Amino acid sequence: MSGKKKFKLILILGLLSAIGPFSIDMYLPGFPAIAADLHTDVAKISLSLSSFFIGISAGQMLYGPLIDRFGRKKPLYIGISVYFIASIGCALATSADALIWLRLLQALGSCSGMVASRAMVRDLFPVEENAKIFSLLMLVVGVSPIIAPTLGGYLTAEFGWHSVFIALTLMAAVILVAIHFYLPESRKPDPTFSLKPKPIINGFLGVAKEPQFYTYALTGSIASAGLYAYIAGSPFVFMELYGASEKQYGWIFAMVAVGLITSSQVNTLLLRKYKSEQVVVIALLCQSIVAILLFTGTMLGILGLLSTIFLCFTFLSCQGFTFPNTSALSLAPFSRNAGSASALLGSVQMGVGAFTSALVSLLSNGTALPMTGVMACCAIISFSIVMIGGRIIRNRPTVKETQEESAEMMITS
Repeated sequence: MSGKKKFKLILILGLLSAIGPFSIDMYLPGFPAIAADLHTDVAKISLSLSSFFIGISAGQMLYGPLIDRFGRKKPLYIGISVYFIASIGCALATSADALIWLRLLQALGSCSGMVASRAMVRDLFPVEENAKIFSLLMLVVGVSPIIAPTLGGYLTAEFGWHSVFIALTLMAAVILVAIHFYLPESRKPDPTFSLKPKPIINGFLGVAKEPQFYTYALTGSIASAGLYAYIAGSPFVFMELYGASEKQYGWIFAMVAVGLITSSQVNTLLLRKYKSEQVVVIALLCQSIVAILLFTGTMLGILGLLSTIFLCFTFLSCQGFTFPNTSALSLAPFSRNAGSASALLGSVQMGVGAFTSALVSLLSNGTALPMTGVMACCAIISFSIVMIGGRIIRNRPTVKETQEESAEMMITS
C-alpha cells in the first residue's frame, strides 16, 4: 500500500471514528442557549448527551453482525444516511424531549462509522500494526475536541445553536461522498454469517469469553468513561462555576484536548520500544494519581481555573496512551468476526460512557465534585482491572486465537 493511499485511508477511517465524538463535542458550548430557547435547564439538555451515549452503545451491537454479513460499506451507507436525517431533525427541534429522542436517532446512525472503522483497521493492517494505526486515527479523532467545541461556540454565538446541527448535516454529506469514492470494501459479504438471534448472541458470547478481550475492553471502556464524565460536567464547571463564555469554553476544551492528541502520537514512538501492555499499565497509574489530586483539590476548595485546566489536561493526556493500546489488544484475537468484536467493544465503551455522563448529571450539586469524583473512580477502577486481568492472561494456558471458535458459533447449522 502506497503512502498516499494509506494516508487517505487513515483519514477516512479517522473521520468515521470521529463522527460520534464530533457530534458530542460540537454542541456542548450551546447548552445554555439550547436550554434557554427550549425553556428548560442545562441538566435537562444534558440528558440529550446521555441519550446519544445510549444510542451509540446499543446501535453498535446492531451494526456489528451486519458488517460481518453484508460487508463494511453497505451498512455504512445506511447508518450515515440515518445520521444525516436525524441531524436535520435536531436543527428543527422545538422541545427538549424532541431533541433527546432525535439525538438518540442521530447516535444510532453515527455508530455505524465507529464499528466499521475499527473492523477495517483489523481487516486492512497486520495485527502488530493495529496499535500504531489506532494512534494515527486518534490524531484525526483527537482533532474533534479541538475544532468541535471551538467551532460550536462560534456558531452558537453568531448564528444560534441550530447552526451546529446544520454543520453536522453537511459533515455527514461529505463523509457519504468519501465512502463512495475513496473507501475500499475491506471485507466481502459472507452469506454463511447468520443474522438469526441465537447465533448472533453465541458469537458475542464467544468474543466476551476471551480473557484478552474482556480485560482490555473493560479497562479501556472505564478509562474512557472518565473522559465522558469530563465531557458531561465541563460545561457547568467552566461556564457556570468559573464564568467562562461560550467561546472561552471552546478554547478551554480545545486546550485540554491537545494533551489527548499529543500523547496518542507519542504512543506510536513508545511502541517501538515497549509493548502495549506495558504502556497501558503506566498510563493508568499516572491517570489514577492525577484524578485523585483533582478530586481532593476540588473537595478541599484549593483549585482555581488554571489548576483545574492543568489537571484535566494531564488526565486526558493519559487517555491518549490508554485508548489506542486497549483497542488494539481487545481486537487482536479476532479476524473473521472482527465486526462483532468491534461492535461489542464499542458498545461496552459507550454504555459505560452513557452511565457515567448520566451519573454526573444526577449527582449535580452545584459544585465540580460530581465530575471530578466520577473521573477519579473511573481511573482507579480501570487500573485495578488491568492489573488483575493482566495476571489472568499471563497465567492462562496457551491457546489458539479465538476467532475460529467464535466464527463457528456464527455459522448457521
